[in-house]
Amino acid sequence: MESITPPGEDTPPASEEVEKSGNPESGASAPNLENTSSLEGLQTVEQRRVLETVARLRKCGLESVLFLPQIVVCGDQSAGKSSVLEALTEIPFPRQDNLCTRFATEIILRHATVDSLTVRVIPDQNRFSNEQETIKAFNESITDFGDLPVLMDKVMLLMGIDKTSNSKLNARAFARDVLSIEIEGPSRPHLMLVDLPGLVLSETKGVTQADIDLVDEITERYISQPRTICLPVISAGSDYATQGILTKVRKVDPNGERTLGIITKPDRIEDNSGSEQSFLGLARNEDVYFKLGWHVLKNRKFEEQSFTFLERNAAETAWFRKSKFSSLPKGTTGIDALRDRLSKLLFDHVKKELPKLREDVDEALHDAKSQLATMGKRRVTPEECRQYMIQLSLDCYDVCKAAVNGHYEGDYFQCESDEPFSLSSNSIRRRLRACVQFMNSEFSNALRMKGHKYQFDGTMEGEDEASDGEGTGDEDKEEVDASLVSDPGSKRTEEVKDVELMAYRRKQIPGDPITISRSKAIKWVGRAIAKSRGRELPGNFNPLLIGELFWEQSCNWHSLAENHAEKVQDICTSFLQTLLEERCPKDVFDRIWSSQLLDEFKGRNEAAGNELDLIMEDVKSYPINYNHYYTDVMIKKRQEREQEALRECIKGATTVVPVRGHNDLYTNAEKVDVEAAAQKFFKRIEPDMDKLSCQEALDCLFAIYKVSHKTFIANITTQVIERHIVRGLENIFSPISVAKLADVDVAAVASEPASAKQHREFLDDRIKKLTEGHQILRKVIGGSKL
Repeated sequence: MESITPPGEDTPPASEEVEKSGNPESGASAPNLENTSSLEGLQTVEQRRVLETVARLRKCGLESVLFLPQIVVCGDQSAGKSSVLEALTEIPFPRQDNLCTRFATEIILRHATVDSLTVRVIPDQNRFSNEQETIKAFNESITDFGDLPVLMDKVMLLMGIDKTSNSKLNARAFARDVLSIEIEGPSRPHLMLVDLPGLVLSETKGVTQADIDLVDEITERYISQPRTICLPVISAGSDYATQGILTKVRKVDPNGERTLGIITKPDRIEDNSGSEQSFLGLARNEDVYFKLGWHVLKNRKFEEQSFTFLERNAAETAWFRKSKFSSLPKGTTGIDALRDRLSKLLFDHVKKELPKLREDVDEALHDAKSQLATMGKRRVTPEECRQYMIQLSLDCYDVCKAAVNGHYEGDYFQCESDEPFSLSSNSIRRRLRACVQFMNSEFSNALRMKGHKYQFDGTMEGEDEASDGEGTGDEDKEEVDASLVSDPGSKRTEEVKDVELMAYRRKQIPGDPITISRSKAIKWVGRAIAKSRGRELPGNFNPLLIGELFWEQSCNWHSLAENHAEKVQDICTSFLQTLLEERCPKDVFDRIWSSQLLDEFKGRNEAAGNELDLIMEDVKSYPINYNHYYTDVMIKKRQEREQEALRECIKGATTVVPVRGHNDLYTNAEKVDVEAAAQKFFKRIEPDMDKLSCQEALDCLFAIYKVSHKTFIANITTQVIERHIVRGLENIFSPISVAKLADVDVAAVASEPASAKQHREFLDDRIKKLTEGHQILRKVIGGSKL
C-alpha cells in the first residue's frame, strides 16, 4: 500500500469540547495512518498474543454469533466521548458543532506488516434484505486520514442520516447500523473500541422521542453484554449526578466489576470550588464506586484545536502537573496512563474470558450443527425431495419397528439404568412396547379390581381369584407394581408408586364397586328372578336371567376398555410425533403430519373403536360358553356351601367336656357321633325354594363373570390394542408409503420454503464462523497456559 504522509501541524479535528467552530480549514497535509510511540504501551508480547486471538475471532465474523471482549466508550451528549476515543486510538474523526455521533462506531486496531484503513458498515438486522445487501457491499479503503471526512459523508448517506437539523423525508437522525473502521499497521496494537452515540436528554429540532429511545436502546445493547468493559464518560462541566449514563451503567453492572469511569474537562471547574472537591472525591472512587476505579482526562480546548496528538498529550501532562488533580493516585490521570491501564485491563479481561468463550463457541457450534442436521439435505427438485422423504421414512421405520417389537438397541432408546418407570418420562416413552405392556397390565388389574358393579363380601374377584391361585390380593398387587418400577427398596420407587402408578389408576377407574353382603346379594338376585319369571317350576329360574345379571355386573367394562384404548392411542401417537419432530424441521413435520399421518391415525383409532364396539356387542348378548372352567366354578361354589353345611353338622354332633383345672373356655372333643352328623347332613332341606334358586343363579353369575372377564381382557389387548393401535405402527410412515406419492405431492411436503433456505444459509455461515473460532481458541488455549 502507498506510504502515508506525516500528519500536519495545524489541522487536527476539533474535539467535542469545541462548541463554536465547524471543521477547521487547513492548507497543511492531512494526518497519515501512523501512530505516536505512546501506543507502544499496548504491545507486550503476551498481550499481543492474547488480544490477537480476539482480533482473529472478530475477523472471522464471530462477533455476530457471540459476545466478544471489547471496550465501549459511552456517555451523555457532548461529554467528550469521541475525544477520548481519538486520544486512545489517534484517529482524527471529523467533527462539527451541529453533528454529534449518530451511530455506533467500532474501531478495530490490528497489528500487521502494512498500514491500511478499511471502512465498512454493518447493517441493522431489522432493515429490509435489499437494504442490508446494499450496505454490506460498501467497503472502502483510504491511505490518508484527510480522506476520512468525505468517507464519513458517504457512510451517513448510506445509512440515510440527515446531516442537517432540517429533517428530510425518510431521513433519520440516528441509525442502528454500525460503522466499522479497521486500521492495521506494524506499530498498531490489537484493540477493539466502540464509540456510542451520546445519550440525548430531550427532544430538539431534528431529534424526536423515537431518536432518544433509539440511542438508549443502542447504548443498553452494548453495555449489557457480559464481556464488555464499560467506559462511562462524565463531563466535569456539569453535575455528574444529572448525567444519565451513570444510572444505565450501574443498572447492568451493579457491582462495578467491568466499569472504569472516565472524567473529562476537569479544566472547566473553578479552582477551590465545591464542584472541584466533588469531582476529586469521585475520581478517588469515594462516591460512585467502581471496582476498576476512575480515570481523569483533559481534552483539547478550543484554542488547542490545531494541536497534534503529541502536543495534545504534552498539554494535558502540563495541566495535571499544576492542578489539584495531581493529588490523585499515580496512573489515574492522563491519556498515556489510561492507555496503559486499559491495555492491562483488557488483557486480564480477555485472558479470564477465553476459556468460557471457548465453551460458548463449542456449545453454539453443536447447536448449529444439530439444527442443520435436523433440516436434512437440501430439497429443491422433486428428486431431492423424494430422496429426503425416503431417507427420513426409513429412519423412522427402523426406530418405530424396533420400539414396537421391544428391541431397544441404539442411542435412541438409551436411558439411565436407575431411572424409575414412569409414563411421563421421555426416555421411557421411547420404549413403546414396554409402555404398552405396562398399560395392558394396569388395564387387567383395573378390570379385575373395579370392573364389577357389586362386591359380594370381598369374594367377587380379589379374594376368590386369589384363593384359586389365579390372581393376587391388593397387597400382593402393590408389590408387583413396585417391582415393575425399579428396586423395591429404593426411595424413588416409593415416590413413583405413590404418584405415577396411582395417578394412572385413578384415570382408569370409574368408581369403586358397591360392597354388599351375601344375604343382600340373594335379595338382589331374587328381585331379578321375580322380574324375569316365566313358566319355571318353583326352585328354578329363567335361564336368560344370568345374562341380565351379567350385564349389570359388568357395566364398567366398556368405560375401562375405552379409556385404556384411548391412552394407548395417545402414547403411540405421541411416540411417532416425537420421533418425527426430532428428525425433521417443523415445517416438514407439520406438512407430513397433516397430509399423511393425521388421517392414518384417525383411521386406526376409528378401527379400534369399531372393534371395541363389536366386542361390547358380544358382551351385551346372552352369554355363550363352552369352557369347562364355567362348570368347574359352579361345582366349586356348591362344594363350598356343602362344606360349610357339613362343618355345622359335625359341630352339632360333637360332645365336648371341660378340661379339668381350667375354666369353661378349655374344652375337649370327647366324642363325635358320625351317624348323627351324616343323617343331619343328608336330611338338610332348604324350605325356601326361591332362596335356593337365588343361590344357584348367584353361583352361575360368579362362574360366567370369571370366564367372560378373562376372555374380555384377552380380546381387548389383542383385537383392539394390538391389532388396530400398535401393530403396523411403523408402516404409517415408511419408504413404501413415500414411494406411492406423486412428485407433486412429495415436493409439496418436503420442499424447502424461502425462509428455510435462508435459515440453512444462516446456519452454514454460523457453522463456518464457529468452526474457525473453535480452531483458533483450541490452538491458543490448548497450546498455552492461560
